[in-house]
Amino acid sequence: MENIKTEVLVVGAGQAGIAMSEHLGDRGINHLVLERDRIAERWRTGRWDSLVANGPAWHDRFPSLEFSSVADEEFASKDQVAEYFEEYVAKLEAPVRTGVEVTQVTRNVGRPGFTVKTSEGTIEANYVVAATGPFQKPVIPQIVPESAAVHQIHSSSYRNPQDLPEGNVLVVGAGSSGVQIADELRGSGRQVYLAVGPHDRPPRRYRGQDFVWWLGVLNKWEMSAPPQGAEHVTIAVSGANGGHTVNFRTLAHNGITLVGRASGYRDGLLCFDADLAKNVARGDANYLSVLDEADAYIEANGLDFPLEPEARELGDLPDCIANPVLELDLESAGVTSIIWATGFSVDYSWLEADTFDERGRPKHQKGVSEEPGVYFLGLPWQSRRGSSFIWGVWHDARYIADQIMIQRGYAAHPPIKSSAQLSTSAIG
Repeated sequence: MENIKTEVLVVGAGQAGIAMSEHLGDRGINHLVLERDRIAERWRTGRWDSLVANGPAWHDRFPSLEFSSVADEEFASKDQVAEYFEEYVAKLEAPVRTGVEVTQVTRNVGRPGFTVKTSEGTIEANYVVAATGPFQKPVIPQIVPESAAVHQIHSSSYRNPQDLPEGNVLVVGAGSSGVQIADELRGSGRQVYLAVGPHDRPPRRYRGQDFVWWLGVLNKWEMSAPPQGAEHVTIAVSGANGGHTVNFRTLAHNGITLVGRASGYRDGLLCFDADLAKNVARGDANYLSVLDEADAYIEANGLDFPLEPEARELGDLPDCIANPVLELDLESAGVTSIIWATGFSVDYSWLEADTFDERGRPKHQKGVSEEPGVYFLGLPWQSRRGSSFIWGVWHDARYIADQIMIQRGYAAHPPIKSSAQLSTSAIG
């Protein structure tokens, strides 16, 4: 693949890169998509075995292709999602090359475009789209030292209960991943502790519609930025077992011991903040606020939706919330594993561009970077709340494709003749 030239190089063939390819292809823009692994690799090997999509199949897809083997209201498994994207690439006849890793992107000196070094040679490109998404480097807080006598993994490395050492488990993180993993482990017979931080807790379904529908009609997917102070708040929602509303009170009544945020470790004792009740209460308040807005929408629009008063029954406050554990002796509690469902950081070490902050995060506006010719795609809140979801990244990709079209137009515009040239031309 030595010395290939393309107008746009797209790095990554997950949902972001595939969406980008579709919109570039629709505009007739020559491009190439490179993927170091397989198409949609993170869905294949970066998730646990029983994972399903958090949104129903009618919603969590691209507009021009439905899931062939998943009913509209069902939740696709991780393998079905990967198969969907493979099918999509075939449908588009997208120029995707797998097994090719991009190792360095540098701006050309004295001429337009970029030089891209890959595991299979060099590519010249006028524009580069970093479509590697937000799930690049697993983040494990430096709380429990590696030397501690406990097995520690990130949620991206968890596959199933059988892969863990025998014993009890602490799961840290109250988002969708942490909740689903904790519930699966409890169902396998393990005693489970779940560290719960700040979170949003929407209803899975309410009065006949899924929460993705409610967030749509209430314009919550279109929020351009998270509320002040809620930049790192996760969403606790599950599509597992046909989809259900996450209720931390119910999880506790079913045998999971809830604790506050993990905050420190000393001599085998793991310490937790005294914020559990507050976090659960705020999650409950968020849940009830969605129900209130949904009820108001139904009334304002005269919709004949079924009543669901039982949705407001939160359940009794479990003892582990009323009297939270603030210190846990891991050995005495029989905890042999800690699963850190604590998110990811980005890694753009391959991209040499003046558009990153001191933490290596992209500086951009809706994916348009501060480095001309460089674009980002698949980031959380890139343009709206829904940007990191399958359908949301498709719309962001359309915007990036439009921006590239605009830049192509500027690049093609001929220079204006100087006054001297105009005078000479007039005399001639």
